[in-house]
Amino acid sequence: MSDETTAVVSTEPRLRQQYKDTIAPKLQEEFGYKNVNQIPRVDKIVVNVGLGEATVNPKLLDRAMEELALITGQKPILRRAKKSVSNFKLREGQAIGCTVTLRGVRQWEFLDRLLSVALPRVRDFSGVSPKAFDGRGNYTFGVREQTIFPEVDYDKVEKVTGMNVTVVTTAQTDAEAKALLTHLGVPFRQ
Repeated sequence: MSDETTAVVSTEPRLRQQYKDTIAPKLQEEFGYKNVNQIPRVDKIVVNVGLGEATVNPKLLDRAMEELALITGQKPILRRAKKSVSNFKLREGQAIGCTVTLRGVRQWEFLDRLLSVALPRVRDFSGVSPKAFDGRGNYTFGVREQTIFPEVDYDKVEKVTGMNVTVVTTAQTDAEAKALLTHLGVPFRQ
């Protein structure tokens, strides 16, 4: 047996550690929560890519699924049309998008990469809208192109696609959710 001690590497994401150490106590003090379970936290993150053009060219959807898997680190689910709409040449059951629901470690790592790497790469970025809360403490915003993520190889992109990112929190009000996201580092517009 060796007397050498091995360094223990923390597998906890950096943003989650920051939440536990500094953000949760700040929120508890700010809103006067008596119980630690009242403190708002990020429950899950849903990333959705909708491709109407997939009705004409199904290969676009395959590529979008590959890119979404690269960005999130998780295999996306194919989304199909619920109704037929003749004006859009859409049939019921036709594949039109993909989505990923992130929880646990993956959600914290994705949020950290989104806030510290991807959003600063957006050209002329002035922050995200502070009005995109749904009234129940959840926040949704759009990303216009997937190329802001460093995992996506710009040369292999066939079509620039956007995505919707929904951050689902346990906050009861929009004010609590906004305080949580502000402390996490979401850059809201003034």
